[in-house]
Amino acid sequence: MKIIVLAGGLSPERDVSLISGAGICRTLREKGHQAFLMDVFFGFPYDSGKLEEVFDLPGAGLEIAEGIKTTAPDLEALKKSRPDQSDCYLGPNVIELCRMADITFMGLHGSVGENGKLQATFDILGIKYTGPNSLGCAVSMNKLVTKQIFKSADVPTPRGTSLTQETKDTPLSELGYYLPLIVKPCSGGSSIGVYIVHTEEEYTNAIHESFDVNHEDEVVIEPYIKGREFACGILAGKALPLVEIIPKDGVFDYENKYQDGGAQEICPPISIDEDTQKAIQAAGEKAFEALRMDVYSRADFIVDDADGRFYCLEMNALPGMTPASLMPKAARAAGIEYGDLCDRIIEESYKARYR
Repeated sequence: MKIIVLAGGLSPERDVSLISGAGICRTLREKGHQAFLMDVFFGFPYDSGKLEEVFDLPGAGLEIAEGIKTTAPDLEALKKSRPDQSDCYLGPNVIELCRMADITFMGLHGSVGENGKLQATFDILGIKYTGPNSLGCAVSMNKLVTKQIFKSADVPTPRGTSLTQETKDTPLSELGYYLPLIVKPCSGGSSIGVYIVHTEEEYTNAIHESFDVNHEDEVVIEPYIKGREFACGILAGKALPLVEIIPKDGVFDYENKYQDGGAQEICPPISIDEDTQKAIQAAGEKAFEALRMDVYSRADFIVDDADGRFYCLEMNALPGMTPASLMPKAARAAGIEYGDLCDRIIEESYKARYR
């Protein structure tokens, strides 16, 4: 198959996406596909009359993946570095090459790549793509909407509320929330902009950082739950084995997620019994269905150290797909190797929308 692997873009998770895309592209080529890695924002400037030969270029576009840094990228600097200085999200030849491909593999994380906008655009243009549909992506990207849907579907989730620029100075007592709290972007991933706050000063600083530094439109606050974290990959509506995450310094933040030795990841888990694992997997499947997801995704859970109750924190429409990411790790525990997982995602995408 001719496959464009889309990655990069203008998300704080850009670097992670490029590594995911590179891994996907390499393994698809190893399996005999004509795969090419392309940055959705920078595109691929090329002679428009020769675009068909792009799928056979020896480098496969892999040179754009340089590695994951310990800090999120400077998006403003990236915008200024685009040669054509266009404000269009889609770079040169993105649409043209995606049209030529048999399918576009979505290796994007966060922002436009994961919030359903690009999926809806491709639906309108008749471009085939992998991963969840536009509705599932849009709904799961907003953490407050996700909470509301979880509650209506009896998926256990922490209570929470959102703050906007207009309401950000509302006293916690009026909101009915008390320290310690989690402050996090309403739409976002990779633990970027997530703060654990124990004091009024920390809370005020976190809100300031979220709105003024991270340029958020809306943030979510929810009670802090001290507990153990678990990832529940979902493939074609069925839960994969859970992955238990044990960060080296207690917080599974951006740095610990993507740097060697940042966290211990155990699959299947050893700290919870089999019945609890099955209950979390069932809740993951229910969350997947409630959010109108299809193909694949990953639900994140926490088990409270105090009482053993578990909660679904969020659903990731396009989870990390580096060979060492949580979703491939869970698939491997189920007997599905990385390359076969990528092929399976393509197969399930066709089943969901194109047959």
